[in-house]
This record gives sequence, structure tokens and C-alpha cells, in this order.
Amino acid sequence: MAHTTFALGGDLPVRRLGLGTGGLVGPGYWGPRGGRSEAMELLRTAVERGVTLIDTADNYGPDLAEELIADALHPYGEQLVVATKGGVVRTGPDEWHLAGRPEQLRAMCEASLRRLRVERIDLYQLHRFDPAVPMAEQLGTLARLRAEGKIRHIGLDTVTAEELRLARESVPVASVQNPYNLMDRGSAEVLALCEAHGIAFLPYYPLGGGALTREGAAAVTAVAAAHGAGPGQIALAWLLHHSPVLCPTPGTGSPAHLAENLDAATVRLTAREVALLDALA
Repeated sequence: MAHTTFALGGDLPVRRLGLGTGGLVGPGYWGPRGGRSEAMELLRTAVERGVTLIDTADNYGPDLAEELIADALHPYGEQLVVATKGGVVRTGPDEWHLAGRPEQLRAMCEASLRRLRVERIDLYQLHRFDPAVPMAEQLGTLARLRAEGKIRHIGLDTVTAEELRLARESVPVASVQNPYNLMDRGSAEVLALCEAHGIAFLPYYPLGGGALTREGAAAVTAVAAAHGAGPGQIALAWLLHHSPVLCPTPGTGSPAHLAENLDAATVRLTAREVALLDALA
């Protein structure tokens, strides 16, 4: 198996299996999901279990996920990396509007700094490229925020391989977030670029939106049975084995699911099992 850690941007070592925070807010990423104290306890449990990478966004809630992280974990431990995102605004559940003008991105970043109670965000990811704004203006804004010390590393969410190539000509890119899982390899070319350039790939929907936690393909069921594990654990373990730059951050609001997800890091797949799972796509 590949190393269990990855150096984000070359200088921020994190455990590759982290925690996403979309599961801490309500349906459609809108409003609270449940009790605030329960969400905070889940965050603390994740860190106690060794999680060092927490992935969030300003629009989860909106604002709510960042506030929960700060309330639960601030002051942050030296090893903890909180990655957040900006670039879209929300008007309701599952309603997303691109907002990539320089003044919008700056305001979003500075609001995240306040909510997270930090002077610098370790990893700030552009949630989407806004087609109404030149790419150079969006990346230039992030570069200026980085030069001002408000961002340590820049990441991109939902990009094509060509967009990643173009972006790297303007700014150093530390991370990419695209869909990627056992059954969805549509971003294979992006993953190859990340491997070539030492860029972290944070696959979103690493469990296929929950589909991969249920019994499915016979190969997954067979491998899970051999390890006494659940299918979701095998799906996460496969990501960790499949590429050393993959850093899945599955989200959940359930302590039981959190424990199950994190235990996936202990599953050691054989080369034959990896090949069997590779062939599913």
C-alpha cells in the first residue's frame, strides 16, 4: 500500500484519509442537519482518531460548517489542516450560483478567515471557475491573497485536465477536487496530471454519494468478505491503494459511519484485489 500521508503543496503533511463536512449540514447543503453539539463532537472525535485534513466550504450551510469547525476545534493543533472553498453563493437547498469576480472571491476568503478564526487558510480552493470571469482574474485574485499571507496553498474544484494545465501556468496548484470513486473514473486524466506534478487529488463522492456503502458489484462484495469489512470500507481502501495522491475526505454526520470510514485506512488490499477492483470501471 502507498504511504498513508501526503504533503499538501509539498510542505503540509496530512493523513490521506480525512473528513468532509457536507454531512454536518442539512439536505441540499442548507441549514443545520441536527444538533450543534453532536456535530462538534463528531469533529472532535475525528481529530482524536487521527484525522489531520478537514475539508469544508463557505457555502455549506451556508457558513455553518466553518462555524462548527471553529467552535469545535479552535485553537487548531499544529498538524490539523482545514481546507475550505469559495467561489459560489447560495440562495437555497441545492441552489448554487457562480461568483468569481475578484471582489467576490476576496470577500469570501476574508469571511472564511473570520469564521475559521485564522489569519491564513492552509488550503483555499476555488469551488468552480466562473465562465463569466476570465480565468486569469480569478486565479490572479487567489495569487494576490496568497502573496498577502491570507492563503497558504491554492486548490481547484471541478476542473478539466486542460483547465488544470492552464491554471498551473499562472499559479502553483496544491490540490484538485473532482468526482472519483470505484465506479466513476471520469477524471482519470486529471488524476494522471496530479500524479505527475505532486498535486493532491481530493475525490468528492468517494463513496458514490452513499451508493458504494451498500452491497453492489460482486467483486466488491467478495473483497469485503475476505477482509471482514463493509463495501464502503473497500471503496475507500481502494482509493488509498489506487494512487498515492488520492486523499479521500468522506463526509458523514454519523459517529458510527465516521468510525467505519476511518477504519478503512487499516484495510490492506492485495495486488490481486486491487487489480480486481481496478477492472470494475
